Formats: sequence, structure tokens, C-alpha cells
Amino acid sequence: MSASPSRPDSITNAMTVDVEDYFQVAAFERCIAREDWSRWPVRVEANTRRILEIFARGHIHATFFVLGWVAERFPELIRDIGAAGHEVASHGFGHERLTKLSRSGFREGITRTKRLLEDISGTAVAGYRAPSWSIGPTTLWAHAELREAGYRYSSSVAPIRHDLYGMPAAPRFAFVTAGSGMLEVPVTTVQWGGRNWPCGGGGFFRLLPYPLFRRGLRRVNRTDRRAGVFYFHPWEIDPQQPRVPGVTLKNRVRHYLNLKRTAPRVERLLRDFRFDRMDRVFLDGHADYPVVALQATGSRVQ
Repeated sequence: MSASPSRPDSITNAMTVDVEDYFQVAAFERCIAREDWSRWPVRVEANTRRILEIFARGHIHATFFVLGWVAERFPELIRDIGAAGHEVASHGFGHERLTKLSRSGFREGITRTKRLLEDISGTAVAGYRAPSWSIGPTTLWAHAELREAGYRYSSSVAPIRHDLYGMPAAPRFAFVTAGSGMLEVPVTTVQWGGRNWPCGGGGFFRLLPYPLFRRGLRRVNRTDRRAGVFYFHPWEIDPQQPRVPGVTLKNRVRHYLNLKRTAPRVERLLRDFRFDRMDRVFLDGHADYPVVALQATGSRVQ
């Protein structure tokens, strides 16, 4: 399947899920220490199974970027994801942002998680997504490490401005990184007024009115004639999740806004657009992607 079909109405977008729990998100990292994760009720398994049901009703397959931390605790869930025809991919092991990892620590995490997911699912793991879209100007070395570890593509760059992540100068659509030869598939943005705006899911999907979001993705398909990449998290369909104390107002809004709307909106999205797995949408067209040399700044070399 081509990533850039000639007819806009034939374009299939990529549906993805970042499989992590609510207490592991970057917005809560100052309130919940990593060593305290075990003290919080785990809800990721039940929420992910609910997503599997949503996808089954919509007759679509997706890519699940799974934390190694989750896979270790719920191997049967990972097997069921694969058995349902979905792609099992890596989200790293413990949801550490790359800006907080050494190069050697990153290498250990992606290798460990890839081996774990492959042992559980019985299938090769081709894809990787960095926690919090944390491949950026200071962490571009990650592409070479991913290629060396045997990954075939990454979906870890957000070509927008954001307080936690973002690389506005990066291409909006899939490209091959110069030097490493890794295929990078950025999260989808739409261009208005000379600026890139989020149009790939997450908190923006919950914040924006659905018709506005749909209009943006349609513009990507019909005007840019490109496949989009949509993502969301299991905790985003869980309005009953525990409330974390001590969270700033900005992060409370960012995390809890419109949780009850996510599942119905996702189901509506499945009716309005075509979706499939990342590997089917993008890997077949790898040879056609431009080679781009990104500008690194302050990269660690440890």
C-alpha cells in the first residue's frame, strides 16, 4: 500500500495507540516518582482491551506502541493485540523522555523492549515511538541507534512548537534521515497561516471541536494528498481514572479535559476516514521518501 496514493479518496491513514498508563505521563512526572508507580491502580490492560473492541467494531487494524513496562506485566494482552491482526511496536521500556537518557541508556531500553515484545508476540517488531515525541534537535542520534537495533521505522518527531517537545523545522511528512537511513514518520500536522498545527490526536483531539479536527485531517488527505498519523492513549478513554493530587492547572487541563469524549470521537473518526497499521501504510513506500539531513543541536554522545 502506498503512503501517498494519487487519489485523495483512496488514502488510508495510520491509526496508532501509545500503550501506557495514566500515572506514567510526562505531565505527572513531578507528582509521581517512578518508584511509586506500583502504588497506583493499574488500568492500562482494561482500557487497551476496550480499544481492541472499538477497533473490532470499526473493522480496522492499528499499530500499538507498547511500553516494555506494560508488556512485562501483561504479556497476554500483547499476544491478544497481535492475534487480532494489529501491529505490535515499541514505545521504549519505562517512558523516559530521550532528553533525560544517555545514548547508552537509550540503546539498552530499545534493545530490551524489542526483544521482549518479539518474544511475547512471536513477530518481528519494526516500529518505535519515543515517549512524548522526544526525538528532536538534541536527540537526533536516536535514529542511528534505532537502525542499529533492527528497527525499520520511527514515529517520534512532532514538527510543531510545544512546551515539552517539538521540532518545527522537521518535515511534516515521512522522510529518511540522512546518515542513519532510518524512516521517520512524524505525527500529522496541518499547515495554516504558514505554521504547522497539531492534527494527529492526543490532547488536541480532545480540545478541538471534532468538525475542526476532521477538516484538518481531510485537508492533509485531499490537499497534501498524504496519509495522516493519528494517535491516542488508553487512559484517554478512561474518565474514571484516579485524580492525581498536586498537578498544576495547566497539566490538569491537558490530561483530564474531555476524557469522556475520546472514545465516541475515535469511533466517529473510524467512520469518517480509512485507517490501517503503520507498517502497511508507510513501509511499502520507503524507497520514495526524501532523504533529509536534520540539524542537531547540543546532542549527547555518551
